[in-house]
Amino acid sequence: MKIIENIPDRGAIPAGSVLSIGNFDGIHAGHQQIIARVKSLAGKFNASSVIMTFDPHPVAILHPHRTLGVLTPLEFKQYIIRQLGIDYMIVIKDSFKLLNMSPAAFIDDFLVNTINPASVVEGDNFNFGYGRSGNSQTLRDMGKQRGFGVEILEPLKVDIKSQPNVICSSSLIRQLLETGHVADAATLLTRPYKLIGKTVKGRGKGRELGFPTANIDQENQIVPDEGVYAGFVYVADDFHSAIEAREKIPAAFSIGRAKTFLTDNPLLVEAHLLVENPGDLYGKYLAMDFIDKIRNQQRFGSEKELSVQIKKDCDSALNILSNFKG
Repeated sequence: MKIIENIPDRGAIPAGSVLSIGNFDGIHAGHQQIIARVKSLAGKFNASSVIMTFDPHPVAILHPHRTLGVLTPLEFKQYIIRQLGIDYMIVIKDSFKLLNMSPAAFIDDFLVNTINPASVVEGDNFNFGYGRSGNSQTLRDMGKQRGFGVEILEPLKVDIKSQPNVICSSSLIRQLLETGHVADAATLLTRPYKLIGKTVKGRGKGRELGFPTANIDQENQIVPDEGVYAGFVYVADDFHSAIEAREKIPAAFSIGRAKTFLTDNPLLVEAHLLVENPGDLYGKYLAMDFIDKIRNQQRFGSEKELSVQIKKDCDSALNILSNFKG
């Protein structure tokens, strides 16, 4: 897959391609449906398949005061889309101009003059142009006038444990993670949610209790709700290698603010690897796959009570992971 950063030069992508434009945060089941259709049409037309996305998210450009955690950092997003067999990926890093074009200018000055696709595939919630004033019907109408095809796919609906027949979306996945429903999020993503970060020096409290943890420093990904989780860890020397790592290690994760003894600590993301002699993880990168939630965080009256509970959590994690099919 060839990656093109910012607006491509005219002719950089072969004319007559099949294109989809979107944030594609998460590359969830709905995104995969769109990408599969792009590939199918590209094969039918003997054309190139093209995905165009934005980094950072347009919300960060138009509303810089708002913080929006992402599901898939750009490098991870590129990796997944490459695995799905796309030919070209356009990453718009300076999107202010595009986001403030009128829908007609976006189509004429950018889409037709720069990419000149044969067909565009989008979901029914597609919006473009200044103030998101263009929608899927606008795209259809302009496609007829400008000579390119438009396919609008119906939203994908999926059954999850907490609710049947939900529309698969990045916003719903964020909500599920923020409320601790990591198994439901995995259903929509078609894979466990992966949080990636570098290990940093922690407080050493886990080691004192006999359960040493790796403390993860991550920057802009969504962090699941505070609690204890069962999951798998992949260890690597750098971010990219953590994405591609295949050797998974069972683990128990703790996300919380050390409410056991203190009240004002920053959020801690910790992983206790459920193997003997995991080695020195300091400075390594960990990719954490969240499989299921074990319990909420709670306050303990003594270190002994906490240690007993951690042992129960580790046993629960091993039981969950031993029965995990994936």
